[in-house]
Amino acid sequence: MRLIVEADGGSRGNPGPAGYGAVVRDAVSGEVLAEAAESLGVTTNNVAEYRGLIAALTKAAEIAQDADVEARMDSKLVVEQMSGRWRIKHPDMKPLALEARDLASRFSSVRYTWIPRERNKHADRLANEAMDAAAKGRTWDPSSSSASSAASADDEEPAPAPSTGWAAPTGVPTTTLLLRHGETPLSAEKRFAGIGEIPLTDVGVMQARAAAKALTGRSIDAIVTSPLSRTRQTAQEVADVLSLPVRTEDGLRETDFGDWEGYSFAEVRDRWPGELDAWLADPSVAPPHGESFTAVARRVQTARDKLLVRFRQQTILVVSHVTPIKMLVRSALDAPPSSLYRMYLEVSSLSEIDWYADGPAVLKLFNDTHHLA
Repeated sequence: MRLIVEADGGSRGNPGPAGYGAVVRDAVSGEVLAEAAESLGVTTNNVAEYRGLIAALTKAAEIAQDADVEARMDSKLVVEQMSGRWRIKHPDMKPLALEARDLASRFSSVRYTWIPRERNKHADRLANEAMDAAAKGRTWDPSSSSASSAASADDEEPAPAPSTGWAAPTGVPTTTLLLRHGETPLSAEKRFAGIGEIPLTDVGVMQARAAAKALTGRSIDAIVTSPLSRTRQTAQEVADVLSLPVRTEDGLRETDFGDWEGYSFAEVRDRWPGELDAWLADPSVAPPHGESFTAVARRVQTARDKLLVRFRQQTILVVSHVTPIKMLVRSALDAPPSSLYRMYLEVSSLSEIDWYADGPAVLKLFNDTHHLA
């Protein structure tokens, strides 16, 4: 696998209020797989640039530590020092360079490339967003960033715009088989179940085993699961039958429903009527002390992008929850946010999406429960 990381940092005063921006791309498609930005208080341009590189390499390591990485920056100093051609004299730079080199050592290879500033606009924009947010007393929020998960027209390697109609694909798709976990005590009673560690019921275990039996006839290359116990239990039942290892992906976890965890919809309506109405009307609104659907959509999309790069043209069993599976279906259909409220997913149901690199995604199966009959 080949990844491109782009990083930038700036200081308004040098030293002055500073921040960095970092981007990770798939080297083949140019698709943005991850972003990061942060304000750094008062420091220098060079410190901010190094912090941007460290953040970019950290994000890349979360995607694939065995990748070949090209690090692109418009800082001649950082590129030359990291390439070993210039000595590092400033005491503030030495520990940062050591940290960056330690991160770089985890990849198959890393090479550093200087690019002019106009070709590093994405990372530069993120750095400025972080500094602007800090100036207003806020923390940079990726869900409100003007930079999206697809590259902008100003970026060096823009990702293809999503198709709004049918365009016949010619390549081999990456297939995601989406399995919702088996029954839990909360799902049996139709209660909000978010990030709590809720085990499967005995019925849920039997449902997971039924799904495993139904999948024995499929050619599956990998199993990836949410880190929560109910999905890991379900995934392990399938893994035992298919003799495959189980990987975890944090971005596939369920929504954090905050104060609503464990309550039924009717109970939430009684206790938090105004908050519930706002949540149903606006995906950027979170439950009290919880997580908005906007935030969930962003991390699920990042998780999906990582899977499409790591398992290109393979079939992946993704064991997850109601909301992340709906998010993936919505993305495949290019549907509006309101579509989330018009889908119903049974426990242990199967859905299937083909993702084409040169065409639209195709929903082939949704909420299939024939294996539970």
